[in-house]
Amino acid sequence: MRVLFIGDIFAKPGLVVTETYLNKFRDQYDFIIANGENIAGGFGITRKHFDQLIDLGVDVVTLGNHSWDQREVFSLVEESNRIIRPLNYPTGTPGLGHTTLESRTGERITVIQAMGRIFMEPLDCPFTAIDDALETLSTNTVIVDFHAEASSEKKVMGYHLAGRVAAVVGTHTHVQTADELIKKGTAYITDVGMTGVQDSSIGMRFEEVHKRFVMKLPARYKPADRPGTLCGLELDIEAGKTRALKRLQWQAEEMTGEA
Repeated sequence: MRVLFIGDIFAKPGLVVTETYLNKFRDQYDFIIANGENIAGGFGITRKHFDQLIDLGVDVVTLGNHSWDQREVFSLVEESNRIIRPLNYPTGTPGLGHTTLESRTGERITVIQAMGRIFMEPLDCPFTAIDDALETLSTNTVIVDFHAEASSEKKVMGYHLAGRVAAVVGTHTHVQTADELIKKGTAYITDVGMTGVQDSSIGMRFEEVHKRFVMKLPARYKPADRPGTLCGLELDIEAGKTRALKRLQWQAEEMTGEA
């Protein structure tokens, strides 16, 4: 079974390159996961954007620390089992922290998301939250989106889950790392990267971010508007273990998306 994980889709350039890529290569994958928490101009996701991703063939959309930036997401996460927020939010938070769906080969896949706590919100322990979830699951294939800032915390989560899940995929920092590996059948990468404009301040135009750094004055950030690059990870999974993986950075010669 071949799984594609698409890194944080950032604003319109990220959505357009995602559309272009999936229109060309969607049939090569049995299951597709995408982090969509930055798709609405860098701040959350709307129902329209979610529907667009589902129409493109994405099976599960994960969120993160920008989960609640758009008001309509509160009802969306309650209505659909194809969008998940971090598992370790407090009890009673709307939505799901994990979901189980069938791939195009008929195999059942569970996708879990948890959020780190180093330089992030003080949520419940992600290690304990994932352990508790794994005890309730009957599926062999589990993929974890660990949405975290600190590389050390992500590395330790990879160690913690080695041999117990098919993949631990880091998201959030928007900069793809080159440390992908397979340990005990578990794929790991510290950060899968951002699907958006790479020549930017993690998706935003340089001008406003530069002004804020240099002048220490408030500035309204604007998404960069040049062609985007898809950053992702391909996983070849057999019997719940990853047998091969490939890190992706893909930019179309000509963009065809209409997002």
